Amino acid sequence: MTADNVRNHGGNAYNFIIIFTVALGSFAFGFNAASFGSVMGLPGFFSYYDISLIDGGSASNRILGGKPESLDVFCYESHSLVGDIAANGTYYGGGLIGCLFAAWLADKYGRIRNLQITCAICVVGAIIQSASVHMAMFLVGRTIGGAGSGMIVVSVPIYQSEVSPAAQRGRMVGQHGFLLVAGYAVAGWSGFGCYFQANPQIQWRLLLALQVVAPLALIVASPWVPESPRWLVHKAKDDRAMDILKKLHHTSEDVNDLMAREEYYQIHAQIEYERTKPNNLWAMFKVPSYRRRLVISWCLQFLAQSTGCVVVANYQVLLYNNLGLHNSIPLLLAAVYLSWAAGCNLFAAMVVDRWGRILMITVGVFGCLVTLSCTTAMIACFAGTDNKVGNGFGVFFIFALVGFYGSCIDANSFIYCTEIFPTHARAQGLSFAFTGYLVAAIIYNEVAPTAFANVGYKFFFLFIALMIVGLPLFWYYSPETKGLTLEEIATLFGDEVLIDLSNMTAEERDRLDQELMKSEGPDFIKEKTLVISEEREYKGA
Repeated sequence: MTADNVRNHGGNAYNFIIIFTVALGSFAFGFNAASFGSVMGLPGFFSYYDISLIDGGSASNRILGGKPESLDVFCYESHSLVGDIAANGTYYGGGLIGCLFAAWLADKYGRIRNLQITCAICVVGAIIQSASVHMAMFLVGRTIGGAGSGMIVVSVPIYQSEVSPAAQRGRMVGQHGFLLVAGYAVAGWSGFGCYFQANPQIQWRLLLALQVVAPLALIVASPWVPESPRWLVHKAKDDRAMDILKKLHHTSEDVNDLMAREEYYQIHAQIEYERTKPNNLWAMFKVPSYRRRLVISWCLQFLAQSTGCVVVANYQVLLYNNLGLHNSIPLLLAAVYLSWAAGCNLFAAMVVDRWGRILMITVGVFGCLVTLSCTTAMIACFAGTDNKVGNGFGVFFIFALVGFYGSCIDANSFIYCTEIFPTHARAQGLSFAFTGYLVAAIIYNEVAPTAFANVGYKFFFLFIALMIVGLPLFWYYSPETKGLTLEEIATLFGDEVLIDLSNMTAEERDRLDQELMKSEGPDFIKEKTLVISEEREYKGA
């Protein structure tokens, strides 16, 4: 196997199976996040808790973010603090706490044990929600489920990035975005199916109980999922790390496991070099190269949610109600919308390693800017009218909006934010970045009902303005990462890379491969890493 073939190695079947297995956690996040939106379309839930969508001033209505049914979503006037403690707010608030806790857990106990614990938390939250007998109990379950989901949505892409070969990392980590939105879609279709259940309590309890399926499946499968080799090297468990790398990258063309040997060599050298680097958020902010990563990743997650898609996705069932669509039709449209979004995410995962992260995100934000502007124009002109053509174009632009978001931004934002941090700081960095996602989700979901009540469609001007400002800044300050190993990405932010395989000449790469082929186990590589470190210190002196 030549050096070029090693560089373009795309992983084996075992590698892909592991990626998809762990992505059950992504599916769990999506299903859990979207389940309440589907519950909002089930009459049994409202009748059980004696909630009236017409009475905007009722206590339960304020908890759920309800609004008067008879008035248009973009111009109704509410006499209550609509959505001030909405169930979506408790979910994302719990997620904000969970994602920060996940970083410590993943670094201390490992990526797999972290996934097992987070899945267990998701199961507990789902059980409490589905068994709730009063609103306080439901909100407690929603908060616990949000905490587990916030932990798992950070943990999955961290693990996926650390077991993926550089040439296919975008495709593999992109499965996180695909299955996350697939979870949204399945929740939508499940809500549509539960609508036809004759027993009004089973309607919503069954839907909420289904939240346990994906995390339970991941818990059952987790004993057969290998630990991250990068975390193992960081914890000085080198033999296990080498064995796992061989399993992940072995192919019939690479009988000598050159891919695994090269990657282990690079991982070990870089991690040893970075042991003295900052490994907590406060220390990371003091170092310019780490601070740049934190700012870019946080702003990217916030910008992704500032496309307006989060508001449309979470309020679309009630939006369709206010557009005159009732019964099962809003749930059907929501399920179709989310299925379309899942397909777009799969497309993004398939092409991102070819087209690059920055180009696709830039095109996506620009596309969302155009389509949201068109959606706003359609709403301004035709909302509340009987003009079927105008309202039809409004629906078209809503679907186009999520098309650009799913095919260019959603999966790619997770890929990019995961891979720009070094191994010792990846969990901390991505957890901080994802707070940008959750802060935006909390703000927009809580503000949306009141904003629509007071300023109507003009609320969308906020998203348009944020995209106009954020798009050129992201494009200018964010370096492209495609094709580089996780260790080599450090050079893009001004950090040193001890073993830069991408920039080695063919002769240098062949000599390295010959040396690595002679080695038995990681001891030789550790000795070679020590020599390189000593040479570097000598040159520095």
